Amino acid sequence: MLLGTVLVLLLAGAAPASAHAALRSTDPDDGSVVRQAPRHVTLTFTESVGLLDDSFRVFGPDQRRVHTGEATHADGRSDTARIGLPGKLAEGTYTVAWRVVSADSHPVSGAFSFSVGKRSATTGQIDTGPAEDPLTRGLYDAARYLAYLAAALLVGTAAFALLCRPAHTSPLRRPLVAAWWTLLGSTAVLLLLRAPYEAGTGPAAAFDASALGRTLTGRPGLALLARLLVLLLTAAFLVRLSRHRDTAKRPVALAIGTALAVALALTWAAAEHASAGIQVPAAMTSSVAHLLATGVWLGGLVALLLTLRRSSGDDLVEVVPRFSRIAFTSVTVLAVTGLYQSWRGLGSLSALSGTSYGRLLLAKLTGVAVLLLVAGYSRRWTARIAAPAVAARAAVPAPVPQPVGAPAEGGEGAAGPGTGEPGTPQEPESHGEPKPHGEPKSPDGPAGPGAGSGDPGIRRRLRRSVLVEVAVAAVVLMITTVLTGTLPSRAQAEAAQQAPLGALPPTTEITMPFDTGTDSVTGSGKVQVTLDPARVGENGVQAVVYGSDTGLVVIPEVRITFTLPSRKVGPIDAELTDRGGYWSTNSVNLPLAGKWTMKTTVRVSDVDQVSVERQVRVEP
Repeated sequence: MLLGTVLVLLLAGAAPASAHAALRSTDPDDGSVVRQAPRHVTLTFTESVGLLDDSFRVFGPDQRRVHTGEATHADGRSDTARIGLPGKLAEGTYTVAWRVVSADSHPVSGAFSFSVGKRSATTGQIDTGPAEDPLTRGLYDAARYLAYLAAALLVGTAAFALLCRPAHTSPLRRPLVAAWWTLLGSTAVLLLLRAPYEAGTGPAAAFDASALGRTLTGRPGLALLARLLVLLLTAAFLVRLSRHRDTAKRPVALAIGTALAVALALTWAAAEHASAGIQVPAAMTSSVAHLLATGVWLGGLVALLLTLRRSSGDDLVEVVPRFSRIAFTSVTVLAVTGLYQSWRGLGSLSALSGTSYGRLLLAKLTGVAVLLLVAGYSRRWTARIAAPAVAARAAVPAPVPQPVGAPAEGGEGAAGPGTGEPGTPQEPESHGEPKPHGEPKSPDGPAGPGAGSGDPGIRRRLRRSVLVEVAVAAVVLMITTVLTGTLPSRAQAEAAQQAPLGALPPTTEITMPFDTGTDSVTGSGKVQVTLDPARVGENGVQAVVYGSDTGLVVIPEVRITFTLPSRKVGPIDAELTDRGGYWSTNSVNLPLAGKWTMKTTVRVSDVDQVSVERQVRVEP
């Protein structure tokens, strides 16, 4: 029921992908007006990106798609994307829609515009192509979640069998096989859906042979192929292990199993957040340790639950304390690696509540806290089960040393009493000491009547608490799946700090109403002024005048001057030129940073004009 609910939530609640890569700058700048048509469009990102066949769509003033060249990296830099434009572009506004694949395997897309010569009005909505197909995204996320679950169950169950050494491993065979097949199937689905997921198209595109071929050459596709290979090796290892259960070879089996588990975890670390950003080697090491600790703990819980249901009480006396120690070590590793990964992804404490990544991380931490509380409750019953073994070991006296050549007590040589056979183990003599009797004591104090592994009440309580742990762990893994597809707060802050040079701060686009007192359409309205880039040095200024009916109007003159009162600089005349529908210049020099007064004079006739002043900040 829990798995079905999670799948419904993932399929019905699919949202647009958020990736690690963020757009840093565009050339031409977003919203800019250039005098000459550019030969290329270049995007620069905060990290390396992969290109698609349809990474760019350029639309002209007539809303028709412009023929462009093949998308490439500019100057060999993997954090850029460039496309060539035709030699001659008509005047007007062009829209560029783009879509690339982030280094951490998630697609990211967007759009911007620039104008050649002058801006042109658009008459309708431009279809810039698909941003995200909800069904493809939902299926892809569901497969990712199943892969996480299956990997945790596979690693945890195998580790439980090798490290906790239960007498009977038959209850673990079915979940081990189910986890292997589920991971194999989900990986195959991810491999097929990779191309439509990147392109934002429907699931039917998964059967396009050329698209699948491109997937197999990219890093995410290669990581999925490597996962399939590791799974085949894992199957061979598990089959051989089940046929040759020789305890003398247990260290070799542990070494091989550990190597396969590390290789499996690397297929995630090499294609997700750890593979991009800062401190990549340390991040990948931390990610691998985090994934393995998660699997050993959470997958081991499922194995423990099955063992509690089907194993004898005597077997649990040794198995349960072993898993308790392993789980404690896993939680310690999770705490250390989780703290590092949180710092790496957040960048600041304020991002915990101010970003989507931070809020998801808080939700995950809350789930982990609940998980630890339940685990603490389970640990109480673990101590009760371990109590008989502790008491029994404490009651066995140390062996009494015998002189060399002396006969063993109770018979000739080392023979058992009355058997005449050598080598029969003897029960130790108590030498008059009373044998232990009564109820054993647990580490937490005296156990109640019937305490121990044979008490069905204690086993039932432990089984229930472990079942709650498994349920909470499934929810935590679901949040983790969403978190790995969300833009980290550090990358978001980096993109904001390193915004495109031509990006306009909010104060550089100002709309000012005017009224000359006449009743004509041009006598009142508003003028929209854009200052680009509002920094010290050369700036561009564009002014568009709207009449009282909100339509564009033609007037005799628009004049704009800039004054810096604090430094007694100005007025500096922008010397705007009529561009046939709007007024502009690209050569007004503002020499100092500070809060400038922008005075805009609108003349609607030979005798009617009005001036409006606004404050605009010029950055260094």
